[in-house]
Amino acid sequence: MKAGDYVARKSYGKDVCFVIVEVDKETDTAILKGFEVRLMADAPLSDLELLSEEELRKFEADSHRVATECLRLIQSRRELDSEKRSLRKEARFESSPDFFERPGRVLHLDGDGTYLNKCLKMYDELGIRAIGKHVAEADMPKSTSALLQQYDPDILIITGHDGVIRKGKDWSDLYNYRNSLHFVQTVKAARRLVRSMDDLVIIAGACQSHFEALLDAGANFASSPQRIMIHALDPVFIAEKIAYTPIKETVNVYDVVYSTYTGTDGLGGLESRGKYRLGLPKSIY
Repeated sequence: MKAGDYVARKSYGKDVCFVIVEVDKETDTAILKGFEVRLMADAPLSDLELLSEEELRKFEADSHRVATECLRLIQSRRELDSEKRSLRKEARFESSPDFFERPGRVLHLDGDGTYLNKCLKMYDELGIRAIGKHVAEADMPKSTSALLQQYDPDILIITGHDGVIRKGKDWSDLYNYRNSLHFVQTVKAARRLVRSMDDLVIIAGACQSHFEALLDAGANFASSPQRIMIHALDPVFIAEKIAYTPIKETVNVYDVVYSTYTGTDGLGGLESRGKYRLGLPKSIY
């Protein structure tokens, strides 16, 4: 087995598809990252099994199905939301429909370039203006301030890979996570620059991340309340709800969390204002 191989863990019933990041020949262990979940793990080589092309196609099909299903739900919800938007029903907009929409802007920092590309494609499908930056989790705290000043987003996403290092150990210990400390430091760096949780909405964390520490650091939404795995696109689905909720409304916490694939076990957060605006007139240029 070598870096880049697709494998599954026999002891877990081959429930998750992983990509081998690195093989330690001295200890006969491999560092793994999830194919469709934001999880990092290690496992002895003896517990790993190479996936056949048929098995890999099945994992790819499942991942595509989840993305398609979530996209369909978002689009159907948007149709309902558009009926409720009070600005559209005001007389001045009905008599002069020459207005334009401006959803919130997203800056997405991701420790995984493959996942980032998947997210950027989904932003494009959802009509959200998004800038993506592939930044290693350990480098995020020192990179965030400059990126925030350069792009001035409405929504900041801080994600990548994470995971509990030693199960059975105190899960409140921030040092028992692969990257939660880096995510916490990144949130704090962002909050030193933009203190208001309404001016900058922050979504942070990955699989099994330290949910409580991320909220305490200043995140509006975070993973993972039950320390479970989250889907690669879950942060995008939260950002979409915030980006398309009018600025004079508070995002319904239940709606935003239930718009994700993993729900309240995987993600949670605090009441936050939306970032959607209408403008006049629509430019002919």
